[in-house]
Amino acid sequence: MSSRLRSPLVALFGGVALTLPWILSWLTGVNESFGTLTTVAVSGVAVLGASFLLAWGAETAEKDVPRAFAIAVLAVLAVAPEYAVDALYAWQAGQGDAQAANLAVANMTGANRILIGIGWSGIALFSIYQAYARGDDPNVVTTDNALGDYVSLDRDIALEIAFLFAATVFAFFVPLGGGIGGIDTLVLVGLYVAYILVIIRGDVEEIEEQVGVPAYLQSKPFGVRATSVLALFGYSGLLIFTAVEPFAHGLEDLGLQYGIPEFFMIQWIAPLASESPELIVTAYLVNKARATAAFNALISSKLNQWTLLIGTLAVVYSISLGQYGVLMFDEKQAAEIWITAAQSFFALAILVNFQISVRESLVLLVLFLSQVVTEFYFIRTMTEAAAEANSILLLEAYTVLYLVLTVGLLATRRDEMRTIASLSGRTIRDAVGGESERSAD
Repeated sequence: MSSRLRSPLVALFGGVALTLPWILSWLTGVNESFGTLTTVAVSGVAVLGASFLLAWGAETAEKDVPRAFAIAVLAVLAVAPEYAVDALYAWQAGQGDAQAANLAVANMTGANRILIGIGWSGIALFSIYQAYARGDDPNVVTTDNALGDYVSLDRDIALEIAFLFAATVFAFFVPLGGGIGGIDTLVLVGLYVAYILVIIRGDVEEIEEQVGVPAYLQSKPFGVRATSVLALFGYSGLLIFTAVEPFAHGLEDLGLQYGIPEFFMIQWIAPLASESPELIVTAYLVNKARATAAFNALISSKLNQWTLLIGTLAVVYSISLGQYGVLMFDEKQAAEIWITAAQSFFALAILVNFQISVRESLVLLVLFLSQVVTEFYFIRTMTEAAAEANSILLLEAYTVLYLVLTVGLLATRRDEMRTIASLSGRTIRDAVGGESERSAD
């Protein structure tokens, strides 16, 4: 076997090898006897390996299906543990645990804000850093001002931005009813289903030249290629689903040992752990000078979390309850949803010109971290009642700040908004038209 072929296979087997300690211990039940540190280490390494397998599967699939659809599948699998955690809390709420509903909303809003505050900003900064270090990413544009250097994004993400705008606008109204109910489910899940129907009807684009494992698998006949993609998706999905929750709970236990409040752990540390496959996959893509593909994956993840994740909570709650019900939450969680929607609105305003600069990334990161750190300070230094009252005021203040910044940006980017609407409309018309032509044939 030539070294050219052997190298991708070595990488592939290496990725699988990272997952074997966890999968074998999980299948045999040995993992039940692991201590906290061992659980975190073994499951964490498995998540790393699964993330590589997932990325290779998505890149290989781009040869046969629309890239946006391949990335959407990657995004759903990568954030599946987040769905599992939130579904668990929604189920417990249906069984009579009043606090579980608040935990479901806290975990969901934490995950969404992490995805933008750390994910979008971090990947942009990492892309620009990699371009400086290696000088091989055509998607990174340098300027005379270092803070003005930016990642240039694919204009094909106009559709995702448009759907995210629609979901974000609707999210502002969710807290007004005091809970998540059937209307929220119909609108948000409906938006995601409509998005999937559009992208799955798109044409298969001319793919970028791949290297390593994806290039090796794409060179194989369709049958072998399709089987490999399904195997990579299925195996990595199983690993992510089984390993991320113990990884997150292990981190929670470690945090509690050091005196970090449980509610704070559930809102921030657990979602950060459950988002780790997505962050690893996007960092991998950036490392291959595919910054636009990385951002496409992050935006797709945000879209499915901001629609499916919120929309299905009421479904799980109602099934657990044994009848239709509205997943009610308190004033604090209403404020959490509003700041999450406002942050999403601001991030989308940044992306409407298909760019994200160092300056914009730092603003996203600093706003996110400053709010979380300040709230943690309240929790650690005040009584529970005082901390909650001040936290609500803090969340409302940041919501207003995000909205003011958003209005300021959009006021100067009206032409870009029209471009987004035009490109999205064209994509939808092409998808509907393409389906009509296929039906006529």
